[in-house]
Amino acid sequence: MAEQLTPDFAKGGGLVTVIAQDVHDGTILMVAYMNEEAWHHTLQTRVATYWSRSRSKLWKKGESSGNVQQVHEIRIDCDLDAVVIKVEQIGDAACHTGHRSCFYRVLGDEGFTVEGEPLFDPKKVYGS
Repeated sequence: MAEQLTPDFAKGGGLVTVIAQDVHDGTILMVAYMNEEAWHHTLQTRVATYWSRSRSKLWKKGESSGNVQQVHEIRIDCDLDAVVIKVEQIGDAACHTGHRSCFYRVLGDEGFTVEGEPLFDPKKVYGS
């Protein structure tokens, strides 16, 4: 029997944490936030839409870069305060730095190293 669940936006001051994961290989692409409006927009369009804390507005992933996230699956945690969305990353790069994943820095014995090269030049996409 399917349950009708909605994230508990009140716990996070109106926001829930969202982890975007590649539907094909499981790579964690990014972490963002949704408010209730972004949640409903994502459900209706199946395109990842977030709440931008820095801009205080809805943010459809890829609206500037063209790197859209098509939602294939949505999971919600037991406390209803975190969400995982499995997405098809259209345009290869999820990170505003041009990298495929926002988690491109890897800690080794000597400190952090950068994994991979940017897939696009952020200055060309977003300006300076």
